[in-house]
Amino acid sequence: MFEFRLEATEGLARAGTLTLPHGTVATPAFMPVGTHGVVRGLSAGDVARTGAQIILGNTYHLHLRPGEGVVQDMGGLHRFTTWTRPMLTDSGGFQVFSLEGLRRIDEEGVEFQSHVDGTYRKLTPERAMEIQWALGADIAMAFDHVVPGQAPHELACEGMERTLRWLERCKARHGALAEGREDGRTEGPAGAPGRSFRPSVFPSFRQTLWPILQGGTHDDLRRRSLEGTLAQGPWTGIAIGGLSVGEPKPVMHRILETLAPDLPRDTPRYLMGVGFPSDLLEGIARGVDLFDCVAATRNGRHGTAWLPTGRINVRGAALKGSTEPLDAECDCEACTSYPRGYLRHLFVVEDMLGLRLVSLHNVRFLVRLGEQARAHILDGTFDGWSREWLRRYHARGR
Repeated sequence: MFEFRLEATEGLARAGTLTLPHGTVATPAFMPVGTHGVVRGLSAGDVARTGAQIILGNTYHLHLRPGEGVVQDMGGLHRFTTWTRPMLTDSGGFQVFSLEGLRRIDEEGVEFQSHVDGTYRKLTPERAMEIQWALGADIAMAFDHVVPGQAPHELACEGMERTLRWLERCKARHGALAEGREDGRTEGPAGAPGRSFRPSVFPSFRQTLWPILQGGTHDDLRRRSLEGTLAQGPWTGIAIGGLSVGEPKPVMHRILETLAPDLPRDTPRYLMGVGFPSDLLEGIARGVDLFDCVAATRNGRHGTAWLPTGRINVRGAALKGSTEPLDAECDCEACTSYPRGYLRHLFVVEDMLGLRLVSLHNVRFLVRLGEQARAHILDGTFDGWSREWLRRYHARGR
């Protein structure tokens, strides 16, 4: 149920097919983020029509609301959201480590204060596995120690080594749940027992565990993270975390180039939290297969649309009365049904339709970019095409 077939390469760029319980994913691919079990402002049908093959759910937020027990009782994340294609849940690590002043870290895990109701909770590698098992996505992510962007070597090393130690605990707990060897309980406020969940509800073939590489912007730590992670394998996929958090773009590119030669060839590679158009192509050129980011819908809600020639402000006065499509090359609902002047009007009068349509366009833009990159890798023209695409995209800025 968890297979990856590499179909073609051009340089470091790769085209493959990932098989998961709820369907296949043709890579390279962008994964829209459904933080609260919904891609912001879009229905499951909307997202499906963008061509998205897999979406994300956020463990931290779904644990707080409505709670993993509720989701499990409703049949798991797929039935809860009505999304029938593959899903991935993150571990919650990025969210809890982002709660400066509201969390305390030790070797056991992270105690944090809920931003929703102020209650104190504890997230450990074992709890992260239990929550994700109850949610029931195809792919669960290991609980990692995320350090700030451009963290010094000592701090990045601490996070990387703890991530490796926690990975061992994640693997053990996930394996026990997959085999139905233990009963588990969800956790209520302040660590109090909550609703029980049954490990056997979802058979072992319904979910796989992927590790996360850490090490900040330090090449030696990234290599050690990869070595330690592979030593605990084999894995059906590997994620690269802790990038696109403020470091210069060339630094992110260098880290990807450092890792690429030693990453298993027949294992999908997921670059976490990266999803601006140029970053997608730069990542694909360096061997990345999967991407995710909230930027598509966040930018869309604020009136920024992505075009092959760069960004455009849909609120701008220049669009008033325009009968042109938002993007003549795009096949989404916004671009095939509405002129620019009308989209601008929707934002001016603060109608929700505008937010939905531009968000829809941005998601389709990234999904389509992945589709185009795949086609060019398969026919051996990716390098020239991607260079020209990036030149055109950045031309206005220069």
